[in-house]
Amino acid sequence: MTNTREMDDRENAVWRGFVSATQQLVSSLDKQLVQDAQLSGPEHAVLTALAEHAEQSDTLVRARDLGLSLGWDRSRLSHLLKRMEARGLLERTSCPSDARGLDVQITADGLEAVQQASSGYTEFVRTHFFDVLTPEEQDALASVSRKIKSTLEPQCDSEGPTS
Repeated sequence: MTNTREMDDRENAVWRGFVSATQQLVSSLDKQLVQDAQLSGPEHAVLTALAEHAEQSDTLVRARDLGLSLGWDRSRLSHLLKRMEARGLLERTSCPSDARGLDVQITADGLEAVQQASSGYTEFVRTHFFDVLTPEEQDALASVSRKIKSTLEPQCDSEGPTS
């Protein structure tokens, strides 16, 4: 059995502040996306990834690769893609090289929705994230984020493929 190191009062305050700020930032951004384009945060993330692939003239994206790039498990992605396809935001097709795989591509309606959300999204991030931090704080946050992420990446890779 391992000994659990308890957080001291300072560490507890730092952790709770970070979690609270992150949750409030994401929740407020989700509200902005719904207001601007009737998209949830996860839908926006999927459409943004698909739009970026379409810009590179790689219109078809393997669902497994999309899930890996977003850090999502297979079930979560599958359910979201079904709902988004029903709304006409994307199309899913069987992968010709792998009968178990799916290819995904953004539709014109999906591209319009992500473009409609773009200016409000950018303004929200600028106002509530960049404008409240100095350039030095932004650099420090980028460094801290990389450090935290590097401790989590091995765990994400062990979850297995997403298709």
